[in-house]
Amino acid sequence: MEHFIEEFINYLGVERGLSDNTLLAYRRDLEKYVQHLKKADVLDIDQVKKEQITQFMFAEKESGLSANSISRSLAAIKMFHRFLVRERLAKEDPTNLVDTPKLWKRVPEVLSSSEIEAMIQASKGRGAQAVRDNAVLELLYATGMRVSELVNLKLENVNLEVGYVRCVGKGRKERLVPMGRRAKEAVSKYCESVRKKQAKDNFIPFLFLSRLGKKISRQSIWKIVKLYAQKAKVKREIKPHTLRHSFATHLLEHGADLRSVQEMLGHSDISTTQIYTHVDKERLKSIHQQFHPRG
Repeated sequence: MEHFIEEFINYLGVERGLSDNTLLAYRRDLEKYVQHLKKADVLDIDQVKKEQITQFMFAEKESGLSANSISRSLAAIKMFHRFLVRERLAKEDPTNLVDTPKLWKRVPEVLSSSEIEAMIQASKGRGAQAVRDNAVLELLYATGMRVSELVNLKLENVNLEVGYVRCVGKGRKERLVPMGRRAKEAVSKYCESVRKKQAKDNFIPFLFLSRLGKKISRQSIWKIVKLYAQKAKVKREIKPHTLRHSFATHLLEHGADLRSVQEMLGHSDISTTQIYTHVDKERLKSIHQQFHPRG
């Protein structure tokens, strides 16, 4: 069955164009699934029944795995079995009768506008690292890009004259996102005063570089966000994706329409974007106090 996993992962990478991170997650899920089947003495793919899949889901739940992770794991298993039937490597798809667990949509962690501003202000400085870090934070918040999109962003995909970036997102889908005046100024400053000196190899295509002149890593972006959140005295535990959540939430709170935000985020399904339509509880409370006759 491990051989089937390898064929499936190759198919996802070549035919579906899924990202390396998604492929890695699917591989982990399926390897755990196959190990569960082996423990149940299921050694042939045509021996798999609905009961074994359900038992695996319950085992994952008992181990403390989140509902979102279990849902992703089941999605991988369903795609895996459908692939095997389509390629005639298996006779039946036992997942047809397995229901996807209903999930509560978790409200994402969002920073306030003042917290974002404090982080960006904390990153301002004259040194090369500060100039780069300021451009990173400005661009993350201005565009809502994922970390993977930011580290892979190429210089040729940044139009500073018009103020747009071309992102390559999940499934290698491209989208255009405006960057705004402040991010444009920060990126321009970084390109002119820092990147030219850092780029020891003139052919390196990526926008953001490490101090050694190489492509910046995902880990470095995490460290940048953590560093300036600490300097800005943001009390909450945040990560780069928090800036993406904040980008979407702040746009919607200020009147942006859902379809436009969906397009800027690169979501294929608008239901994914709808999670950002929550309203800050304190804002609701203040509206109630202001307008309710007995507030």
